[in-house]
Amino acid sequence: MELRDTDRALVQAATAVAKLRCRSQHHTVASAARTADGRVFTGVNVQHATGGCCAELVVIGTAATQGVTDLETIVTVADRGRDVSEPCGDCRQVLREYFPALRVIVGPVDDLRAIPLGELPAEAESGTAG
Repeated sequence: MELRDTDRALVQAATAVAKLRCRSQHHTVASAARTADGRVFTGVNVQHATGGCCAELVVIGTAATQGVTDLETIVTVADRGRDVSEPCGDCRQVLREYFPALRVIVGPVDDLRAIPLGELPAEAESGTAG
């Protein structure tokens, strides 16, 4: 599915957060999610000695603090110029439970596309604090 202008803006929002806030081993990935009415929520992963919390989950929590119960689109961007990345298996499970109609922006930077969450394989590397 071709990207909308709002999708490109979401990628830019995640990229800006990654550049600004992902400067240490504790924060290496940023996510941005948009609601149907255009509100954008961002977050970074939190890595620590016993594991970590993925950026996608931080975004869900951030949105929840504002009373948001429905996200439309999400994207995750890695730090230091790394590409857009797909949610890990654990995050896919959570996203499917909370937002079954969610669109996910995936692919190489020069060929990004937004696909339904359901089109991502259920299995992916888990627990990467992405």
